Amino acid sequence: MDIVNTTPETTSNPTQGSTSQPTQEVSSNPTPPDVGQQEESDASLEPASKKLRSSVWAEFTNVKVKGLDKAECNWCKKRLSATSTNGTTHLHGHLKGCVQKIIKTRKHDKGQPFIMPTISEGREELGIGNYNPENVKKLIAEAIIMHDYPLSIVDHVGLKRVFVALQQLFKVPTRNTIKKEVLKVYDFEKKCAMKMLDSHQGRVAITIDMWTASNQKKGYMVVTAHYIDGSWTLQSRILRFIYVPAPHTSERLGDALVETLLQWNIDSKLCTITVDNCSTNDSMIKKIKNKLPLESLISDGSLLHMRCCAHILNLTVQDGLQVIKDGAEKIRDSVGFWSATGKRYEKIENTARQLKIACTRKLALDCPTRWNSTYKMLDIAIEYKDVFIRLNFKRCDPLYTCLPTNSQWQFAKDVCGCLKLFNEVTELISGTKYPTANLYFPKICKIKLAIEECKKSSNSVNEMMATKMMEKFQIYWSGVHDMMGVAAVLDPTKKMVVLDFWFPKLYGQESGEQASRIKELCYSLLYDYQQMRHRDAQPTTPSIGTTAVNGAMYPTLQAIARDVLAIPISTVASESAFSTSGRILSPHCSRLNWTIVEALMCARSLLWTAENDGTSKVAQEYATMLNEMEYDDEAELMESSFGYHFED
Repeated sequence: MDIVNTTPETTSNPTQGSTSQPTQEVSSNPTPPDVGQQEESDASLEPASKKLRSSVWAEFTNVKVKGLDKAECNWCKKRLSATSTNGTTHLHGHLKGCVQKIIKTRKHDKGQPFIMPTISEGREELGIGNYNPENVKKLIAEAIIMHDYPLSIVDHVGLKRVFVALQQLFKVPTRNTIKKEVLKVYDFEKKCAMKMLDSHQGRVAITIDMWTASNQKKGYMVVTAHYIDGSWTLQSRILRFIYVPAPHTSERLGDALVETLLQWNIDSKLCTITVDNCSTNDSMIKKIKNKLPLESLISDGSLLHMRCCAHILNLTVQDGLQVIKDGAEKIRDSVGFWSATGKRYEKIENTARQLKIACTRKLALDCPTRWNSTYKMLDIAIEYKDVFIRLNFKRCDPLYTCLPTNSQWQFAKDVCGCLKLFNEVTELISGTKYPTANLYFPKICKIKLAIEECKKSSNSVNEMMATKMMEKFQIYWSGVHDMMGVAAVLDPTKKMVVLDFWFPKLYGQESGEQASRIKELCYSLLYDYQQMRHRDAQPTTPSIGTTAVNGAMYPTLQAIARDVLAIPISTVASESAFSTSGRILSPHCSRLNWTIVEALMCARSLLWTAENDGTSKVAQEYATMLNEMEYDDEAELMESSFGYHFED
């Protein structure tokens, strides 16, 4: 068996060989890896011929795209403006927050060399490799963090055997050692995230959610930051997982949030705060405004408060379901009776086959804390209506005495008609990685119209249900429809057309007045952002908007778009979007000290974000649209969106 040296060799910087870039200006930063030749795109790429003297060009390649100079990052392949008038400040700023660079330049101790089996050209050989037990402990800690393994996993006999089989020299760390490693990983990832946020020149949207420990009944407040970076990539990071002692008053929650904003240095970058709809949160937002300088907030803080869409939909439907509770009781009893035992359910299936009813969905009772389960229970039961009637007629089971009447079946159909749109929108929110305001403005408009239509029902119970739902929905609509309208207008696929289409349906003769309110808000935002740009003016063009062609012409518009389009409309994750019971920590996490719990939860978010490159198609597609727009189209965007041509 041959012995070969498998120690990695030092590779040269791929940018050093370029004749257009002087070799003496190579950056001290680690060398970007060779990621292979980029796929051809519709844009024609031509190497630039001008001499580039800044050290930043050691990590960028100067190319031409449709005749325009572009700087292509050697790490992530993002293309930024490379015109001489823009300078290189924005390129340096991009490198500070480049996720790919941060991931690929993390330093690991190489450890001591030793002979180990390796694979070379399909053959197993002995080679000189590096074994570092400290790095292995770090990887174990990262695995525990990312996959929610219990810390006690290092005590499992089976896993210890795996480690011994892989490397007999490795000593499996104790639980206390792994705790220390978890804290080290969290500290490193937190510093990286802080550096990225510090280099971000736009605003940051915040969402707040409450978690509960399953056994100790402790409450935790989760603070998550959302923003669109200089490369038009949507970023999301859990900043804190804070233990908040009971009672959870507005003062305690507000103090914890303000402390987080100051700790992460984003108190002056705050855009909006999205929270659940409750009086405690309403009071908390008011107290936060008193603790922050209003001049640093958008419109002096009038747009700071955003209400969680998924939560308000939950509350709206729950209010409506309380009205129809008795009306659906016999259908619930029928479903419960025939699905109670396997023998009874066989009768359901056999009778359905006899009646040639293709019932592909299985009967299931609803869950009190998941409103959509009631909708699905009724929707599926309606398919089995004739089956229930046949079973009752044949007296297949004398204990079955709860067959719904025809009026009750019709009532169920009416209810399902009202709840169908709610179900679709909530599923859409829960199935989307990043639900933002511009995407859901039309959906929320549809819900409002559906409730108003349901109020016209001839059935008094349905009318009462719709009335209760509208009362709750109006609380949400009045608080967020202005900002959602602005987000929809800023979307280049919608512009003012979206308001012209929906507002006449929603407001009738008052539609013009309501649309004017949205326009005035746009004007106000433009004025505020222009004032901030003049106040914080720098000698070089800021990095805002350098990714898109129209960023150079309309930097203020693009700054507004980046901040507003990053605002999430929901704080609820997919697994709890339909639930009213809230989020619950796993049992093994609940037993841990709150400091290690925060390290585990925050580090998990940061590690998975890095693993997935922190990318989101929503912002990338939006940036692509802007990149493809010609100058005439940009002017048209400004005029059609806001009604007249603005000059930055």
